[in-house]
Amino acid sequence: MKERLILASGSPRRRELLENLRIPFSVVVSEIEEIIDPNLSPAETVMSLALQKAEAVAESYRDVYIMGADTVVVLDGQILGKPKDEADAIDMLKKLSGRAHDVFTGVALVHGTENHLFYERTKVTFWDLSEQEIYQYAGTKEPLDKAGAYGIQGFGSLLVKEIHGDYFSVVGLPVARTVRELRTFGLLDKREEA
Repeated sequence: MKERLILASGSPRRRELLENLRIPFSVVVSEIEEIIDPNLSPAETVMSLALQKAEAVAESYRDVYIMGADTVVVLDGQILGKPKDEADAIDMLKKLSGRAHDVFTGVALVHGTENHLFYERTKVTFWDLSEQEIYQYAGTKEPLDKAGAYGIQGFGSLLVKEIHGDYFSVVGLPVARTVRELRTFGLLDKREEA
């Protein structure tokens, strides 16, 4: 690999997914305050936030590729970000119970003055959840740092009835698409993968 890759995210889930691809990278957490423009669509929002993260890190690293990513849950056109506290998580889970919602994950690749943005949209349907299930899950504390108050790869998997689209995008990084986009953007050569 000619250049290094930096993941501009503190998400342990994104780190693990990228490690599974055996692509050498380092992590530099972007310390931006996430600003959501209410005029943007969910797809535009996640790409904008991913780009904000990547560009913030790119200011200190010039000759490397930077990857930023962001995930949001959308129900009835409303973006559900990370819950403020356990009560907020419970409220989100009650709204999601028995319903289908969309998960958008946006990815931004930055190298020098160039950037490349893309997103994936996945539809997730929850089972009808009892109050007990909601309170038990909220009590695990898992929902507190997750968009939409659940993690599909953890205990939150017990809430999910159906998924249509990229599972890994719901976890936080659409890995198959990301590899293809990294190749297109010039970071990966087909011979260098796995």
